[in-house]
Formats: sequence, structure tokens, C-alpha cells
Amino acid sequence: MARVNPPKEPARPTDPAADPLEQAGFSTRAVRSGTHRSDYGEHSEALFLTSSFVFDDAQQAADRFQNREAGVVYSRFTNPSVQMFEERLASLEGAEDCVATASGMSAILSVCLGLLKAGDQIVTSASLFGATIQLFDNFMQKFGVGVQYVSLTDPAAWQAAMTPQTRLFYLETPSNPLTELADLQAIGQIARQAGVITVVDNCFLTPALQQPLAFPIDLVLHSATKYIDGQGRVLGGAVAGPKALVDQIRQVVRTCGPSMSPFNAWVLHKSLETLSVRMQAHNANAQALAEWLEDQPAVSRVYYPGLASHPQHALAQRQQSGGGAVVAFELKGGDSVELTQKAFALVDRVRLFSRTGNLGDTRSIITHPASTTHGRISEEARLRAGIGPGLVRLAVGLEDLRDLQLDLSQALS
Repeated sequence: MARVNPPKEPARPTDPAADPLEQAGFSTRAVRSGTHRSDYGEHSEALFLTSSFVFDDAQQAADRFQNREAGVVYSRFTNPSVQMFEERLASLEGAEDCVATASGMSAILSVCLGLLKAGDQIVTSASLFGATIQLFDNFMQKFGVGVQYVSLTDPAAWQAAMTPQTRLFYLETPSNPLTELADLQAIGQIARQAGVITVVDNCFLTPALQQPLAFPIDLVLHSATKYIDGQGRVLGGAVAGPKALVDQIRQVVRTCGPSMSPFNAWVLHKSLETLSVRMQAHNANAQALAEWLEDQPAVSRVYYPGLASHPQHALAQRQQSGGGAVVAFELKGGDSVELTQKAFALVDRVRLFSRTGNLGDTRSIITHPASTTHGRISEEARLRAGIGPGLVRLAVGLEDLRDLQLDLSQALS
């Protein structure tokens, strides 16, 4: 796939004092941006494991609490380790600002609490992570925020769903687990003309493979637990975009406390250094495995944006620089009971793939979405999202491709 925003050749700075990172490429910023050294002059970024910070005097304490002076106060809302992660991720997403949260779900909740009020409406798609659907249906609607579900892939449906109360478009692209794509240019333009805020969940591709803010999109959201960490170690979330919007979300984090821990921020900050090389390797493995799965007799359909058979393959080539690491496929034959049995048997028979509900790990993962990640939503919501009993999701890791093929081959047989 062609890269959407190829890294520009850096211009030679005319000012010797100019920041070299302002014109630097993606990988350089992933390694160098968001670094602040203490008086000790450490090369690797320090970890600030402290709940609070001391002040020089009473006036400085008052000024910092009242935001009259920049500086750290209390780790629920100001911690150097967290701030370094926020700065680095903002640089990679091309965002003005970023706020980190304790998890991806707390990032979504903070967006809703910061930007919505009772009587507002969210327009979103049925192709969402199960917990996001539960948040919208069981909690946001309880507090008077309406939710309208439309087709992710049809911009006209987003246009038709808007009302005077529409405040937010929430998109997950590629979707989980069917890898459907939203047309970021078309849907973003519809929202911008109406003054509606757009939020894109970018955790499947990360800024290494997709940069939504290059389109008419306002905010990018992450479950940093996934590919930003990349090794299944810590939880985290983040929202990046214009400072005016991020500040509203940051106030929720400061007041309500869904904050990222300094330790998790330090881990995620270091993980960003290898994001580009990891995502390229994930992408190569997933592309090859998806092509191999299309030739397997037990498989009826494969869902992966990098495949020519994907109905939105051309769109993927325009707005992504790779298909990502998530591959889903349908097993052949039978009613819902038989398909469930076949899917369970496949999951039970793998020897190399990990049986877990997470994704974004160096280790390949196999999941049956209908009984796990989407198991707690209603059957109607599952059908609306296209989650059938014979659907299996793979999060392709960094093992040797041949070993993954051999494991699936013996399990499918």
C-alpha cells in the first residue's frame, strides 16, 4: 500500500537554534521527541514514581494550583513521565496536544464527559468494540445522551443521521473485528460542515500506518494497551488533537481521575521508539497470513484491508499505509450451533497462538469474538455488527510466518 503521508525530506534549518525535530521524520520523532532530562542528565528518560511534588514557597504552590505558573503539582494530572508520553504521541499523530488516561475505555469516557451534555447525540457505527457499545448504550444514554448507529462504510448514512442535537461522530476504523473502513475524508467533511466533532479510534493501525488528523478529523483516540505498548504489559489510553478540545478532556481526567500511572506512561513512552518497525513487521506477517487463509478449504471468507478481495481495498490504499495486524475469517458450513462448535474446536486446537481476548502483542492471538469480546452485548447488537458464530479473529504477532501457518493448518484440519 502507498503511504498516505510519506515522510518529508527535512529542510535544513536556517536558524541554528531551531528545533531539529520540527522537520524530522516519523522514526526520528518516535525516538527523540517528548524527552526531558533532569539535572542528572540521564540519557534514557527517567521514571518519576511520585504522587506529589514540592514547591519552593507558598506563592509558587498557589500559582501552580491556579495555573498561573507552569509546573508539576500532583500526579493525578501532572507528572513528567506522563507528559513525555503525551508529547511523543502528539508528535507522531501530528496533533497539537494529547492527554493520557488509564485505559482505552477511560479515554472514550473522558471524551464523552468532556464534550457532551444531556440532550446531545452521538452518531456512531454498529461496527464497534463490544465495551464501547456497552458504554454508549448502558451509560451515556442513561445520562441523556442519545446514540444513533449507522453503517460505518456509508458516508450518506452519517449525513442522514444528523440532527440539531448531533455533537459527536465516533468512528472506529478499521473496525473490530471485521476490518471495515470509514471514509475519513468524506465523513470528516460532513461533520466539519455541520460543526460536529469527529473522533477516530486509531488503535488498530497507530500513527505508523494511519494518521487521521491529516483528514478533516478533530480527535484521535487510542487504547495504548494495544499496539502502542505492543508487548501486552500495561494498560493505557490517550486522546490527541487541538489543544482547545484536549483541554476540555484533560479537565475530566484532572477532576474525575482516570489518569495514566507514571510507570505505565514510562513503558509506553519507550514502546513508541520501536512503533514503526513493529507495525511494519506486524503488517507484513498479517498480509501474508491473510492471503494464505484465503486458500484454505475450511475458510469461507477472510476480512483484511490489504487483500484485493476486501470491498474497501481501494480506500485502504488511499488512507492507510498498511492493512494492520488484525485478520478475521469465517469458517465454512453449518447452523449457528455447529459453527460455534467448529470455532471453539479451532481455538482449542492451536498450539502456538495465545488464547486471550487482547490484541496488539508481539505474540499472535486467537479469539472467538461472539463469545468473548462481543459476548456481553445483545444478540441483536452482534448481528448488527456482523459478529457471527463462525467468526474467528487473529491478532498476528511477530513470530515466523511459517510457524503460524503450520499451527493454523493443523488446527483447521
